[in-house]
Amino acid sequence: MTWTFVIDDRLGIPLPQLELEWDQYSEADRSEILLRWEEIRGTIPDQVKKLEQIIIKKQAQLNVEENFKLSCQLNSEIAELAGTINELHLWFRVNQDITSSAAHH
Repeated sequence: MTWTFVIDDRLGIPLPQLELEWDQYSEADRSEILLRWEEIRGTIPDQVKKLEQIIIKKQAQLNVEENFKLSCQLNSEIAELAGTINELHLWFRVNQDITSSAAHH
């Protein structure tokens, strides 16, 4: 098989690993990839909510933290989680891009 989905530990979701260009896949493969991606894509909002809950807890800790070094660490962790959420939002939109580009071929 020239494609698969591999879990991304940071994002918490499987991401597509395509060995060919999109238009080099058969219509059947593209349909199968899109179906699998749609299933994964549907889990992204829940993953975002989990990360947002972690951010809320860390912000609460940050609000009462008096140790500057620990405050900086919490800030860094919050920023990393926010970056992960942004990346998840980008992946959430990938299906629209693939579907529209596939429709043009």
